[in-house]
Amino acid sequence: MSWPPARRSGARRPEREYEKVAAPKKGRSASAQSKPGRSLALILIAIAALTGGMFWSGHTTPRLGIDLAGGTSITLRAVAEPGQESAINKTNMDTAVDIMNRRVNGLGVSEAEVQTQGSKNIIVNIPKGTNSKEAQDQVGTTAKLYFRPVLATGASGAAATQSPSPSPSGSASSGDKATDKASEKATSSSSPSSSTTPSGNSTSQGRAVTDALKADATPSGSASGSPKASASPSASSGASDAAGKLQAQYAALDCTKPAQRAEAGKSAKPTDTTVACGQEAQGGQWLKYVLGPAAVDGTDVDKAQAVFNTTTAAGWTVTMDFTDKGSKKFADITGKLAQSQPPQNQFAIVLDGAVVSDPRVSQALTGGNAEISGSFTQDEAQSLANMLKYGALPLTFKEDSVTTVTAALGGEQLHAGLIAGTIGLGLVIIYLVAYYRGLSLIAIASLLCSAALTYVIMALLGPTIHFALNLPAVCGAIVAIGITADSFIVYFERVRDEIREGRTLRPAVERAWPRARRTILVSDFVSFLAAAVLFIVTVGKVQGFAFTLGLTTVLDVVVVFFFTKPLLTLLARRKFFASGHKWSGLDPKALGAKPPLRRTRRPSSPAAGPVDPKEA
Repeated sequence: MSWPPARRSGARRPEREYEKVAAPKKGRSASAQSKPGRSLALILIAIAALTGGMFWSGHTTPRLGIDLAGGTSITLRAVAEPGQESAINKTNMDTAVDIMNRRVNGLGVSEAEVQTQGSKNIIVNIPKGTNSKEAQDQVGTTAKLYFRPVLATGASGAAATQSPSPSPSGSASSGDKATDKASEKATSSSSPSSSTTPSGNSTSQGRAVTDALKADATPSGSASGSPKASASPSASSGASDAAGKLQAQYAALDCTKPAQRAEAGKSAKPTDTTVACGQEAQGGQWLKYVLGPAAVDGTDVDKAQAVFNTTTAAGWTVTMDFTDKGSKKFADITGKLAQSQPPQNQFAIVLDGAVVSDPRVSQALTGGNAEISGSFTQDEAQSLANMLKYGALPLTFKEDSVTTVTAALGGEQLHAGLIAGTIGLGLVIIYLVAYYRGLSLIAIASLLCSAALTYVIMALLGPTIHFALNLPAVCGAIVAIGITADSFIVYFERVRDEIREGRTLRPAVERAWPRARRTILVSDFVSFLAAAVLFIVTVGKVQGFAFTLGLTTVLDVVVVFFFTKPLLTLLARRKFFASGHKWSGLDPKALGAKPPLRRTRRPSSPAAGPVDPKEA
């Protein structure tokens, strides 16, 4: 027999047991719960800023790779001479890449890519619109390095019509060292070197070339007017014809034009007098030269290195050591140059027909070594040293493959990739709508946010780090759709599990987040780690897949934390979702939720009278 419930003075009112929601940690979660609008505003502002930057830069579409835009891909394999296998190393391969970049740029090619593949291969990707046969010939030949005496030099292009004052000439250092105040290392004077003031008149330029060709072995240069040298008392008719031809070449040469730079001195033999182009490092002014026959070959350089000189306060310098044969030849040419006046006291270091440096000589260098100085930065000194060393490298490059992709084929591949991505995205959306109903709106909005961030960032990475969207990268973006959708599903299922336990939506959203967050971070970390390893250990186009996969994985974390979670928190306050509408995807009845906890009664005090033994 049970006692009827009695309400007496002093008895406690029965209490309903309510679910306790874990108190949010100070700062981090409290902000997300109380002010989710801040996170949404932050990510929307970021998207707007990135989009504005994209339109401001003028690059509104991602840069396409060779396989999508069309072009030529050349694979070169390094081959060492017998007994010189150690020459194939990272330093020498990087130097070869730098030289091939110069060659491709000399053709006026934009957005070309030259990169190593593994330890022995170099990949050269040249986009459409370039003469692929010419490019193939340029990058496939072995670099040639020569030391040629400078006969005449002057500014080229628009600067040739000006009358800049000459830069101060350098002075020789003690011992066997030559001090170079090279033209690209001169002061801020508008003249690129200590050469004579150039004249824009083609007749005077041509006359200076003729005089230089008629000069004897130890010319006496003039430092005034047009570049010229003392003429020899007589000249043969053959020399006159050669002088006339070279005179026309020098007068017509415009080194500011890539096509003319590529052709200048291209077919010249080591024994020929030729014209060449070079660029001043300080100011970037283009110079044109008349160069005599090669006096020293690049293979005569035994060693070259960049050194920081603290004894003479010269800063970064480049030291050269010559072979026994090269030492004699270098002593002969520097002895002759030291007796001449500018610009004929200079020798040009010529790589692939282009002048990379033109140091002045003040004394004969007979010790088999030399030092080039002139306000170099570390990178500039290292670059010049690498080029000097490359002239003696026992390396050649053989073509392994040449692949040409037409723009039409690339367009078809891109079209097929976009169709595959659209189909994949459509299937994901159909699944989300069928299974999650109202919650699918949050997932679709999050996918659109992720897609917008991915597109804008890819468009900006093109001009900044030369990222090219190739076909594997498109595949990586398609795979990322599933990774992103998986993060939403993890969170949604956690929320639905909380509702199945009998909780209302708002506390369910907050209780589900810590568990879902942990799972999402672990899953995305594994995906990002796999992408990073794939990017490091692979080369070529596979890196595009790995890069895109890693980028979209990082963006997935950003979108879930700053868009999906705050958006669900806001919508949980709306009646449609909070009441568990059957189309919301959060209907407690459809989810099989437990019934709400019933009212219970606490045991009464002795003053309250007898209680039911079952309740006691």
